[in-house]
Amino acid sequence: MKQFGKILKFELKYYFKNKVFVGVTVFLVILIAVLMFLPQILGIFQGKGEPDGVSELSVMLLKTDGSVQAETVEEAFRAAFPDYDIQSTQESREEIEERIVSGNADCAFVLEGMTSYTYYVDNLSMYDMKAETADSVLENLYRMNIMMENGMTAEEAGKLMSVQIEGSAVSLGKDQMQNYWYTYIMIFALYMVLLLYGQMIATNVATEKSSRAMELLITSAKPVAMMFGKVIASCLAGLVQLVAVFGSAILFYSMNKEEWNDNPIVASIFDMPPELFGYMLVFFILGFFIYAFLYGAIGSTASKLEDINTSVMPVTMLFIIAFMVVMFSLASGDVDNTLMKVCSYIPFTSSMAMFTRIAMSTVPWYEILISIAILIGSVAGVGVVSAKIYRVGVLLYGTTPNIGSILKAVRDYLKEKEKRLGNSVHI
Repeated sequence: MKQFGKILKFELKYYFKNKVFVGVTVFLVILIAVLMFLPQILGIFQGKGEPDGVSELSVMLLKTDGSVQAETVEEAFRAAFPDYDIQSTQESREEIEERIVSGNADCAFVLEGMTSYTYYVDNLSMYDMKAETADSVLENLYRMNIMMENGMTAEEAGKLMSVQIEGSAVSLGKDQMQNYWYTYIMIFALYMVLLLYGQMIATNVATEKSSRAMELLITSAKPVAMMFGKVIASCLAGLVQLVAVFGSAILFYSMNKEEWNDNPIVASIFDMPPELFGYMLVFFILGFFIYAFLYGAIGSTASKLEDINTSVMPVTMLFIIAFMVVMFSLASGDVDNTLMKVCSYIPFTSSMAMFTRIAMSTVPWYEILISIAILIGSVAGVGVVSAKIYRVGVLLYGTTPNIGSILKAVRDYLKEKEKRLGNSVHI
C-alpha cells in the first residue's frame, strides 16, 4: 500500500504539472464561460444603436395583388410572425430584391393569389421555416373564403378554423427526448477522455521504458502497485478535469439561467436526475479503468515511443466499435435491440451500452446489477493481468513483442514465482 501511495502521488504530480493538461483545462473552462454568457454578449452587440427598452424587429415585406384580400392577409401574417415587422409594399420585384440584398429587409413574400406566392430571402438557412408557416396561413385563409362563399359567416368560419385540439402524452417508461442529451454527452465525454488519457498512460509507460528507468522501478515496486497507481492517478486527473469543466458549466449556467430558459435543450442538460448522474459516474469510472489498464499494458510492450500509435491501435479500434454501436442505436431510436443487449454484458462495451439503455429505456434492476458486477470483476481481472504483462513487457527490448511472446513470458514468470514460493515453503 505504501508503494501504491507513492506511485499515485508521483503520477498525480506529473499530470498537474503538465502544461498541456493545465492548458487544455483552462481553455475548456474559458470556452464554457463564453458559451454560457453568449446570450448576454450577443445582447450587448445587438443592443448598440437602439433606444433603451426598444427592440428593433426584422423587416418582412408583404406584397399582394388586387385579387387578394390585402388587409386580411396582412393581419394573418402579423399573427403568424410576431417577431417580424410586417410592412405592406407595392414595390416591383427588382426593388424588393434590392432591399433584401442591401439588408434593409430580411425577407419578402410576394403573393400572386391566395394559393401562390414567391418567397425572397438573401441567404436561405436550412432551419428557415417561414415558407412552411406562410403555407399554413394561406391554406387557412383559402378555406375560410370557401366556407364564406358557401353561406358561412366570417365568425363561423373563423371559429371552425381556429379550433384547438388538446392532447397530452403520458410516458410510462423513459422520455427519450429528455434523456438523449445526457446520454450523448456521457458517451462523447468517455470517448474523448479515454482516448486522451489512454494515450497519455501508454506514452508515459513507453517513455519510462525507453529511458531504462523502468528497470530500477520494476525491481523496487510491485507491478500491481505500479499499474494501479498509474491508472488510478490518470482517472483522478481526468475526474478533476471533468469536474473543473462541468462544474464551471453548471456555475456559469446558474448565473445565466434566465437567458437560457427559452432553449429547452440547454435547460434539459443541466436538469439531470440524480439517479441517472450516479449511473453515469459508475459506468464512466469502470469503463475508463478497463481501457486504461489495457493501454498501460500495451504501452509497456512498445520498444520505442514511435511504436505507441501502432501498438494501441487494436484497443482503440475495440473502443471505436463499441462507440459506433451505441451511436447507431441512438440514431435509430431503438436502444433495446439485440446487439445493445448483448453489448450490455460485454465488459469492453457495457460501460456505454448499459448506460445508454438505462437513460433511454426501462431496464430491470437485476440486469443493471449483473452488468455492473461483470464490469467490476473484469476491471479487477484485467488490472491484474495487465500488471503481469506490464512487468514482463517493460523488460523486453529490441523488436516489438507479439501477443504470443508476451503470454509466454508471463507464463514463465508465474511458473518461476510458484517455484520460488515452493522452495521457500520446503525450507
